[in-house]
Amino acid sequence: MWSKLALFIIKNRRLLLLLLAVITGFMAWKAKDVEMTYDFAQVVRPDDPDMLYFQEFKKTFGEDGNVLVIGLQDSSVYKLGNFNELRILTDTLSKVEGVNGVLSITKLIKLDKDTANRQFQAAPIFRTFPQTQGQLDSLMQIVNRQEFYKGQLISPRTGATLLALTMDPKYLNSSRRQGVMNEILGHAERFSQKTSIRLHYAGIPYVRATMTTKVAGEMKFFVLLTVIMMGATLLMFFRSWAAVLIPLLIVLIVVVWCLGSMVLLGFKISLLTGLIPSILIVIGIPNCTYLLSRYHYDYRKSGNQVLAMTRVVRKIGLVTLMNNTNTAVGFFVFCFTNIAILYEFGLVATINIFAAFVISFIMIPAIFTYLPPPTPKQLEHLDAKPLTKLLEFFEHLVLERRGTVYVLGAVLVALSLLSITRIKAVSYMVDDLPKDSSVNSDLAFFEQHFNGIMPLEIEVDTGKKRGILNLKNLERMDRLENYLRTQPEVTAPVSIVTFLKAATQTFYNGDPSYYRLPDNSEKNFILSYLARSQGNGGPMNSKLLHSFVDSTSRKARISLKIADIGSRNLDTLLDNKIRPQIKEIFNGTGMDVNLTGTTIIFTKGNEYLISTLKESLLWAFGLVGMVVLILFRSVRAVFFTLLPNLVTLILTGGLMGLFNIPLKPSTALIFSIALGIDGDNSIHLLAKFRQELAANGRHVRAAISTTLREAGTSMIYTSITLFLGFAVFAFSEFGGTKALGMLMSASLLITNFSNLILMPALLVTFEHGVDEEIDRSSLRHYDDQYHEEDDDVELNLDKMQVKRLNS
Repeated sequence: MWSKLALFIIKNRRLLLLLLAVITGFMAWKAKDVEMTYDFAQVVRPDDPDMLYFQEFKKTFGEDGNVLVIGLQDSSVYKLGNFNELRILTDTLSKVEGVNGVLSITKLIKLDKDTANRQFQAAPIFRTFPQTQGQLDSLMQIVNRQEFYKGQLISPRTGATLLALTMDPKYLNSSRRQGVMNEILGHAERFSQKTSIRLHYAGIPYVRATMTTKVAGEMKFFVLLTVIMMGATLLMFFRSWAAVLIPLLIVLIVVVWCLGSMVLLGFKISLLTGLIPSILIVIGIPNCTYLLSRYHYDYRKSGNQVLAMTRVVRKIGLVTLMNNTNTAVGFFVFCFTNIAILYEFGLVATINIFAAFVISFIMIPAIFTYLPPPTPKQLEHLDAKPLTKLLEFFEHLVLERRGTVYVLGAVLVALSLLSITRIKAVSYMVDDLPKDSSVNSDLAFFEQHFNGIMPLEIEVDTGKKRGILNLKNLERMDRLENYLRTQPEVTAPVSIVTFLKAATQTFYNGDPSYYRLPDNSEKNFILSYLARSQGNGGPMNSKLLHSFVDSTSRKARISLKIADIGSRNLDTLLDNKIRPQIKEIFNGTGMDVNLTGTTIIFTKGNEYLISTLKESLLWAFGLVGMVVLILFRSVRAVFFTLLPNLVTLILTGGLMGLFNIPLKPSTALIFSIALGIDGDNSIHLLAKFRQELAANGRHVRAAISTTLREAGTSMIYTSITLFLGFAVFAFSEFGGTKALGMLMSASLLITNFSNLILMPALLVTFEHGVDEEIDRSSLRHYDDQYHEEDDDVELNLDKMQVKRLNS
């Protein structure tokens, strides 16, 4: 079959290359429409109870993650000139398309009591802009008396202030968001230049926009860097520009197909899918390396290009297909999840891994049979002395020092298992950006001055219509809010309670000492004032109140912000502090109080993602075992393949514990991918070993020697290529991508021990005993795929030469 396929490719190479060019042109046309995703990945199952609850919460009260904040701490802002610039900035930002509103000191509203009409009137504090510094100082005294804004807009401890921009969700979730963000940041930068006041930015819209920009930039950077790295590696190995340019052309075609397939599937580029083009380059190059190494090896023996290329396809076609299948398994297992980002990542990678196989198996034979044959200098890599010496050392260990190999392996595994116990599962909202990034430094500013900026919500359901207006229920909510104010990780809460406290303060002519809930004697007066005040604007307007109380006054929302303290600390805060306090306050009242919000959903999503990836790893082991079983029809072959790769994964996990790399979605992802990629070497070596046994019935030790000499070269080449390819990810600004590169590179080094030393040692020990003859009947099915090179006489060499020259 594979011989016929090779001859078909060579005979119809022009037509096949034209077909590839047409498909690539179509994919390039589709790839121009590829888009970035503009939303945080939803990794919690759609039917998860917490997710369903959060969706209902948003329907009732609106979004909780659409606020962008701009903070500053500089006393010079209260100088008249700078304060005027702040007013101009606020007014300018209010007019930006995509911004629904801006809350700033210059636009603060205070309530005045209208005794005649028995209602509250909302009026801007800065109704007319101050003309002198004295006027500004007087108005700032009024600002500082508004208890409602303390901890929200003004830090009572440090005097820092912020501007809160409410973003339009329609802009946040579309490609228009980046334009809006650029306009906002442009206006803010001009303010900084005029006043020399440093501004800080935070909020989910800003984080999402920043990460989206960095993902797009890194995807282009890594594609370019990977191409350069792979080109240099190929040139070092093969010393031929053709052996460099053709493989690079192949993987770039694969990248075009990848982007085109994403558009055809309706997917967008995310932090995960943005890595696929570079990963495909790294994975695609070994296909070319296998083919070219074997082509050079067979050409040196036969001296005929067409015969050599036919042998290449026939002898390693099936094994290479299975290698690609094994690699694809590491990604395909993510398709079993119902997490959109994992499903998209797995499906796109799987499809294009097989596309890379097809493209390389067409272009390598088609193009290299056109080109001049390799020169003796270009074939020198087959006899590289350092590599030969290394393989001879491996052979010595396998044949003479197996006991040492097993003891060393056992010690390394034991130490790694001990190190694995140190690994902690933890994730952060701003998890992948470096500690010294502007996003993290700005986040630290808001955590220092306002305790945090990530949204956290509490919903109080009284179970009764107008139950929220019951004074005892309001007092219970007040008790909870007072407790929350004692927690340094969270900001001062905002709710109907804080609105009523502000109304009580206003009722008593703005006296800050009356910033409290009304008592029974005051309640009816104040509520009647509020009822008549609806529609007057300001903090008590109807729209704003309805974002904290539902239309029936049955449910209320307590909104606060929290520091990005990590999933472990968040769980401790919620489970050991806040939830017990909720239980103590509301137990026996019939009221239902629940925590929700973007931060909780995001954290739960990461935990769910890690759990799902553990299941994916088990799937990967099962599918890799199935591939090996289909290829070798031997349960023992499954053992010989999976055990060394299990050792590789354990040692990689040990490195995670040694270097305190936490278990999070980005690092948990590595193991399934590594199993698929590292398993390729196992299949390649085992196939070559079985080929030697099936071909001439040689003894096990002799078969291992030949296997290490012939297959070891390409395996080491491949490992070096993959190592250098994944190493480029270490230059990423994203912690997860950096960890992917470092750990994948480490696993590729470790796999040389597992597959070139441990696995051959196991074969010598358990494959029918040492130096025992092999029963050829158990290997008969290989005869259809692997033949002695002498059988090539079945191919009419003269005809092949004529066909090549006349084609």
